[in-house]
Formats: sequence, C-alpha cells, structure tokens
Amino acid sequence: MTALFNPGRSAPTFPGLGDIAAELHALRAQSHQARYGAGPLPALPSRLAMTEVVDRLIAALFPRHFGPSGLSGDSVDAFVTFALASALQTLQREVRLELELVSLEAGDGDEPVDRAHEIAGAFATALPAIRRRLETDIRAAYEGDPAATSLDEVMCCYPGIAAIIRHRLAHELYELGAPMLARIISEIAHSLTGIDIHPGAAIGEGFFIDHGTGVVIGETAVIGRNVRLYQGVTLGARRFEVDETGSLAKSYLRHPILEDEVIVYAGASILGRITIGRGSIIAGSVWLTHSVPPGSRITQAKIRNDLSHEGGDGI
Repeated sequence: MTALFNPGRSAPTFPGLGDIAAELHALRAQSHQARYGAGPLPALPSRLAMTEVVDRLIAALFPRHFGPSGLSGDSVDAFVTFALASALQTLQREVRLELELVSLEAGDGDEPVDRAHEIAGAFATALPAIRRRLETDIRAAYEGDPAATSLDEVMCCYPGIAAIIRHRLAHELYELGAPMLARIISEIAHSLTGIDIHPGAAIGEGFFIDHGTGVVIGETAVIGRNVRLYQGVTLGARRFEVDETGSLAKSYLRHPILEDEVIVYAGASILGRITIGRGSIIAGSVWLTHSVPPGSRITQAKIRNDLSHEGGDGI
C-alpha cells in the first residue's frame, strides 16, 4: 500500500475526499494528544523490519535450510557472520524505538540507546543456546510423528517447527525487556502457521506441536520438557481478574502449567492456573479447569463422571 504513494503525484478525485481526510486528521490529533501530549510523535517499531530480522536470524541459525543456495565450506561461516551482523544492527535500532516509545509514554525521560545496545548484545549471546534447544524440538517432531521421513523434512515443512523457532527468539526478547518486538515476532509466526504462542510462555526443550492450526498458548503458561500438543489445543485463562477500578488486571498468573512428557490431543482446552502432572494424557476435546496428578488419563467421560459425583458445572 505505501509503495503506491508518491507525494509528487496528485491524488485521484473522489467526492468529499477532502472532508474525510480532514476528519481523520482531527481524530488522529485527538488520539495523539491523549497518548503523547503536545510533543512530536515517536517513531514506531516496524513489523516489516522485524520480519527481515527474524528471517536473517533463522538463516543464520540454520543456513543449510534457510540460507541462500550454494553455500559450502567457508562461505557458510561468512554468510552466518554477515546475516547476524545485519540482523542485530536492525534489531538494536528497533529495540531503541520500542524503548523510546515506552519512555515517552511513561514520561521518565530515560536514555534508551545504551539499554538497546545491552539488549541486542545479550540477545546475540543467547543465540547458541537457542539453537541447541531448537535441535531438541526438531528431534521431538521427527520422533513424534510417524509421517516424518527425515529431520530435513521436519525443518522445511512442519508449521510447529516454524512456530517454535520464532517463539524461542521472541521469548528471549520478551525476557530481555522488549515485549512489543517479541509480540511482533509471535504474530508473524501466528500469521504464517495459525499457531498463537504468546512470547511470555515458558517452554521446555523437546516441544512438539503436531499439525498446529488453532493452537493457543497464553502469556503465563509454563510447559515442561518433551511435551506434545495437537491442533486446536488451548492453554488459556479460565477468567479475567479486574482491579479496583474495574479494569482488567495485568501481569498475574492465569494460564496452565504442563509438567514434563504431557500429551494434549486435538481440541482440548486447559484453562486457568492449574497443573497437569508429569506424563499425563489429555484426550481430544476435553475442557479441563482443575489440576490433575502425574500419570493421569483424562477423557470427556472421566470429567463427566467426576462432575456427577461432585455436583459441579465444570467451569
């Protein structure tokens, strides 16, 4: 859309267009005044720039699969160095923009340049550990799907792997103090795969999402090692708390904990700050709002039976 705009070209005529543009201008001015006061508008982080950053980072992490064709020998390391330098330079600029925006909204006047440099540097240092953890995710996908013919197929074709690669990058930025950029990355993954993982979710190694479309994982979810989810699974909140003003409360624990080696089948919803014990299996389409001990086998029939004895409504 923006590529079509040319300030030197006259706009096409349309009845009442000037009045519409003037009204939109007034609405923008009102919104900007309420948000930022009378000062200049801050620049915003760019989704397009972050898409390029993520693509370069993924190519640097896995150059054989996502780098340019024809790489071999020393050219691989040269490409990785170039891709990292380019990605991190852009990332540092985008982090600075986010920090400047936060600083302006908070009115604290902090200088974000040094902090942006620190975040970008810490993020770069974390990349080898991210790559090591992703190796466990790729292996889990290959071993967990009988249809997988090779690790290379998993890398190139599986939406769950595309989503978890981006999540692990986003989660690192979230932890380092750039939540808006982290959320941009998570929404890039969401658009690509249909898998919605909040960057705040803590996910252990060996994580596998099979098929994946419609999976939702909330901000405060905690997922252990070697956990497997299928399509349509929701790890969500049971209810939303409000503060003393009646506004939705922020930053409280409201999503499930899945311990190691849990399997959740398609369409299940696990809601609230509950714990699913190690090695449990949650059947498809289950609606679960209470904790279960390790080794549980939860089906719709079991939940109906439990509720009939308890006299509960299950929500």
